[in-house]
Amino acid sequence: QVQLVETGGGLAHPGGSLSLSCTVSGSFFSINTMGWYHQAPGNSRVMVAGITSGGRTSYRDSVKGRFTISRDNTKNTVFLQMDSLKLEDTGVYYCNAGIVEVKDTVSINDYWGQGTQVTVSS
Repeated sequence: QVQLVETGGGLAHPGGSLSLSCTVSGSFFSINTMGWYHQAPGNSRVMVAGITSGGRTSYRDSVKGRFTISRDNTKNTVFLQMDSLKLEDTGVYYCNAGIVEVKDTVSINDYWGQGTQVTVSS
């Protein structure tokens, strides 16, 4: 059973910083793209940052220059460094990973973390 466990988050003032991490555990062949999604209160979940297995990154325009995604493939972990936080960054952040599994066939399946709360408030 594949699991994604997130840590980090919490409360920060505008302009402050927070760090998130997400570790994948369980039985699988490999991990493809990993990403972080943001769900603001009353809104749908949107991707804020993604990183391929080779380290290529992509960011939502609203977080470019403020957030940094990285991963440690030896530890099956993805990180999100959030700097210069804004009030609108408040919400639940979810980790996502495309997991390559080999059973009868090879498949890539989406898995999600449980979500971690980030609150930016003055």
